Amino acid sequence: MSDDRLGIALAQLNPCVGDIDGNLILLRDARQQAAEAGADILVATELVITGYPPEDLVKKPAFLDKAEEAVQALAADTADGGPAVILGAPWRENPETRKRDGHLYNAALVLDGGEVRAVRAKWDLPNYGVFDEKRLFTPGELPGPVEVRGVRLGLPICEDIWSEDVAECLQENGAEALIAINGSPFEIGKQDQRLQLALQRIEECEIPLVYLNQVGGQDELVFDGASFVLDAGRNLRVQLPAFDPAMAVTWWTRDRLGDLSVADGVRTDLPDGHAAIYRALVLGLRDYVDKNGFPGVVLGLSGGIDSAISAVIAADALGPERVRCVLLPSPYTSQHSLEDAAEVARLLGCALETVDIGPAMQAFDQMLKPLFDDLPTGIAEENVQARARGVALMAISNKFGPMVLSTGNKSEMSVGYSTLYGDMCGGYNAIKDVYKTQVYALAHWRNQHLPHGGFGPEGRVIPERVITKAPSAELAPDQKDADSLPSYDQLDDILACLIESDMSAKEIAERGHDTETVSKVWKLLEGAEYKRRQAPPGVKITARNLSRDRRYPIVNKFRG
Repeated sequence: MSDDRLGIALAQLNPCVGDIDGNLILLRDARQQAAEAGADILVATELVITGYPPEDLVKKPAFLDKAEEAVQALAADTADGGPAVILGAPWRENPETRKRDGHLYNAALVLDGGEVRAVRAKWDLPNYGVFDEKRLFTPGELPGPVEVRGVRLGLPICEDIWSEDVAECLQENGAEALIAINGSPFEIGKQDQRLQLALQRIEECEIPLVYLNQVGGQDELVFDGASFVLDAGRNLRVQLPAFDPAMAVTWWTRDRLGDLSVADGVRTDLPDGHAAIYRALVLGLRDYVDKNGFPGVVLGLSGGIDSAISAVIAADALGPERVRCVLLPSPYTSQHSLEDAAEVARLLGCALETVDIGPAMQAFDQMLKPLFDDLPTGIAEENVQARARGVALMAISNKFGPMVLSTGNKSEMSVGYSTLYGDMCGGYNAIKDVYKTQVYALAHWRNQHLPHGGFGPEGRVIPERVITKAPSAELAPDQKDADSLPSYDQLDDILACLIESDMSAKEIAERGHDTETVSKVWKLLEGAEYKRRQAPPGVKITARNLSRDRRYPIVNKFRG
């Protein structure tokens, strides 16, 4: 610590899993910025060199070799006398003996003076929800602090600060501040939960805490950044933005008692409520499309609320010029649906084309007539329509390259109100974890707000009639969702009780729901598991999505 002043630069980056060369470039650029700002130390996030979460990529020795080569290259850079680097990486070295022992650690590394100076392994490996680190990494020992540029720093890694053990161990062994590097995904209410957790750790340890979090989309996860710094008095000193990469230098001094204190820095207002959810959906879709190299997306516009909000999210994520909208009318498609869909595309400035599926329906009718004979029409014929639409969209995708964007909401996906290889086909679904009632709320919000960083137009983008009309799949004459399902207010509350809270039918009925309706919804939820296993991935925003958070057997007779 020179002249009793220390500059710690926080790099809230958006790495890409597997792009080790690209992630190294991000880190080198960040270190250059830190050096130009006069910082002494650069801190980056959990497993930033590989991107987080790397999942089973870490089982490949060649992948680990590449990651370690990148770490050593960055360590060599620090021989120039510029900022030291603290970053996360997978590491095959025993953090205590500094010898290879066959174990793999999720580690925080200190690079300085041209070498890897210290290694601290993650102690508390999460093994719930979307996390399964215990099958990939070896837990470290309770860590001690490391000395970096004259300051003793504790380096807990993400889950390590969710209990008091690691922080207390570091403080008891002389840590002057905690620098927590994280890969913490967004979910509703998570930002406040992290802040309260950090305040609790400071109350116990009475030393400052830096919470540095990754930003960006990775498959179904969205990392919201929102990094912050709290002083020993639990005061917020620095707040980085949510959903955007950022770099900030924090300045530290010793007070007259020799304790570290941090000066006030940038404090960005964070989005909350519908704004935060919408930003997460936009970032998740944008990074999925861009990191996978798709030129854009194509989706079917039905005139309904789900495809409308999906098109708007896509326009905000990618720009209207990268969103291709298609009308796919059948004989049952109402004129107002065609008008409403066309108006959505016009308001967004997206390309709009029409593919009539009537001829495909007639062809299938002729093909299947010898089998179906004179049987009454029903679900089979309805599903043919949905699948004809899916075939058309996939053909456009195959011919021109845009990814098909699926548009089913969480309510529909929960109860199987969707068609395999029809409206469920696609590469990604921005609203997969958004209940129908939330879809309506987000539509109202977006009509009044252009999100920060959104590429779509300002003002109303979803016509009022799309929001107010009764939802319908329009696969049969005068069809309405209410013919098959409870009202969405009722359905969504029951589903949230079943999915997020694992409540029993009796407990749900005590909330005022009809017992027969609860049993029906439960049966639909469990019976649709086979469909959900084949659904495209989508942005996770709730505490429990219908993918890795909730793993139920497909063959399942329990209805307790």
